[in-house]
Amino acid sequence: MNVENPTSRRALLVKIGLLFNGTVGVALGIPIVRYLLSPATRGRDHGYESWLSLGRLSQFPAGETRLATYRNPIVSPSDGQTANIPCWVRNVDGRSFQVFAVNCAHLGCPVRWFPQSNLFLCPCHGGAYYQDGSRASGPPERGLFEHEYRVEAGNLLIKAGKLPTPGPSALIQLSGKKTCA
Repeated sequence: MNVENPTSRRALLVKIGLLFNGTVGVALGIPIVRYLLSPATRGRDHGYESWLSLGRLSQFPAGETRLATYRNPIVSPSDGQTANIPCWVRNVDGRSFQVFAVNCAHLGCPVRWFPQSNLFLCPCHGGAYYQDGSRASGPPERGLFEHEYRVEAGNLLIKAGKLPTPGPSALIQLSGKKTCA
């Protein structure tokens, strides 16, 4: 009778432990590898370059500032109502507009428009902005962020997706420093 070398209990438990640890390692490693490879596998997202409608021009009477919303062009099914982004639309003279992000330039709290005083006010730290979005008082060092807009076929469109922020030249002006380029 030829009896092969039976596997000891210790060797069997080592093999089961290695198999279990290997499975857990692969399961934990997949998200990390996907994260590291995502810039290479994902194409450029053109949703951030979208022009979105805020509504008909008739919704924004001349000389008034109104709240409008648009749907973030980059959403996932779980975003729900949080993908609806508010902004303030000011119809300056019936032909030109200003579209402001609802966020305060200080810490991003939502500002509110008060037509009685013609001011945007931030409830968090007392920031105030004039009706043209420029800084009036408080901790913000600059005016409200403005969206790029255009009028097309009787609709007001904004370039949406990214929060409008100051470019490098605006940051240099804010800091008061000049640099050589």
